[in-house]
Amino acid sequence: MFRIVPSTEEHALIIAPRMRDADVEEVRATSGRTPVGALLYSLERSDFAYTVEFDGVPETMFGCGTIDVISRVGAPWLLGTNALERHYRHFLRGSRYWSAEMARRYSMLRNIVDDRNTVSKRWLEWMGFSLSQPRPMGYEQRPFRIFELKVLDV
Repeated sequence: MFRIVPSTEEHALIIAPRMRDADVEEVRATSGRTPVGALLYSLERSDFAYTVEFDGVPETMFGCGTIDVISRVGAPWLLGTNALERHYRHFLRGSRYWSAEMARRYSMLRNIVDDRNTVSKRWLEWMGFSLSQPRPMGYEQRPFRIFELKVLDV
């Protein structure tokens, strides 16, 4: 059974030691942070953040923070454990819902993804995000891609 609940610092402490290798590498390359440092930083700077629990165990945290108030640009993020791969059907269904929720708050969603993270890049493209060409960015100056999704005002 899975459920989505508002994120807490305790969730970050439970997820961090089991974070996916690709996510660990990405947060280190972008910011030099540890897994727990990245989760707490993201939680603190988000307009909202949620935790995905499978069988009562926190496995993934995600959220979005405003990076430009005037033009309503949000920076979505997601960091988690390998449980996402085991429960990918729930994850994919939920992804579309939460993307639509973010689209109600922001005119554009934008962030960066480590070019080595092929699973995340495939998922972002499946979600409708466009990805730029890779270029050196972040703390380690590794190749990253900007991903973005423009939201059409109705």
